[in-house]
Amino acid sequence: MVVALQANYLEVELDEVQEVMPKRLLCTRRTRLNHRGEAVFVGDRVWVEAIDVSNARAVVADVEPRQSFLKRPPVANASTIVVALAVDQPAFDPDQASRFLLTAERTSLAVHLVLTKTDLMEPEALERLCKRLEAWGYPPLLVSSISGLGLSPLRHSLANSSLSVLCGPSGVGKSSLLNALVPGLDLRVGVVSGRLQRGRHTTRHVELHRLEGDARVADTPGFNRPELPDDPRNLEILFPELRSQLDQHPCRFRDCLHRDEPGCGVRRDWERYPIYRRAVEELLGLSRPFRGGSDSGRR
Repeated sequence: MVVALQANYLEVELDEVQEVMPKRLLCTRRTRLNHRGEAVFVGDRVWVEAIDVSNARAVVADVEPRQSFLKRPPVANASTIVVALAVDQPAFDPDQASRFLLTAERTSLAVHLVLTKTDLMEPEALERLCKRLEAWGYPPLLVSSISGLGLSPLRHSLANSSLSVLCGPSGVGKSSLLNALVPGLDLRVGVVSGRLQRGRHTTRHVELHRLEGDARVADTPGFNRPELPDDPRNLEILFPELRSQLDQHPCRFRDCLHRDEPGCGVRRDWERYPIYRRAVEELLGLSRPFRGGSDSGRR
């Protein structure tokens, strides 16, 4: 499995090794992979050949078919997405949080939400935030790399997934969390800008770290504003609280965007409805008002 990329080199961890064989190899790619247009990413299962045991070098000759692929961050064969959001430093931002959750939902993989730095928030305020996120459809796991809160349940959850991708904004404490979960890892930890409330990038590339057994977790670079999906008609399935409404009260027309279309079955009293509507209008560009309820969309 490819566990890291270093410039033009791949760091590959072998499944089975003989006594004289190193566990990890620094690899280049066969030219034919480039000719076939086959890129290689972290998480890919690959075949290696031309192994130089003394220098721990080899060549990647082929890539196994992927079970899944994430574009940002680029990770192959992920099974779970863990979105990490801080309760403070940087302050919780509903719009930013929603963008990360929408990006995670697009993968069709299992999505879990982790709230970090919980030692910075009073219990009453933390409880209110939890109830708020539960209404979004995400019961959060509360963790703190300082107090150790939630680390054991999180470690157990990650150990039950073959490859979890830990993502979130810069500065929410992903590296600190991994240092607490994986003894001896010693990832570099940054600080949060007091003026901008933004974290400094400490993780520069995607890298896999082994947990228990064969379970791995991907540490990913932080970024602060993921792009929205490019089709407004796909947004509805990315909001759990909207999906549950449509299961009970489907709209009259299939092309309904749940704004002001006739026969819409969606309520307007849920917290993230303004975020959903702004996202739809941003994607449409408001160049021309969308009119739902066309005859072609009738059930």
